[in-house]
Amino acid sequence: MQRPTSMTGPMRTCVGCRRRACSDELLRLVVSGGELVADERRRLPGRGAWVHRDPACLATAERKRAFPRALRVSGPLDTSGVRSVVERFATEE
Repeated sequence: MQRPTSMTGPMRTCVGCRRRACSDELLRLVVSGGELVADERRRLPGRGAWVHRDPACLATAERKRAFPRALRVSGPLDTSGVRSVVERFATEE
């Protein structure tokens, strides 16, 4: 019996809703040059935080101030660039 494709691969936790999901379902975010960026290819160096490609999960993570804590940086991070990427994914689905 073959496992469903949504359950294969490494499991990660969304910093917004705190649900576990396959890394294929989540978007990796990293701090690059002091700015929060979406790592769509999952190749950028550094510590990553994972979030569902859902604007609600991104808003929850912002409200909880989860990104600085998960990425171990001090101070708030600008999420405007990431928001446009998440909204693009939401309209594609």
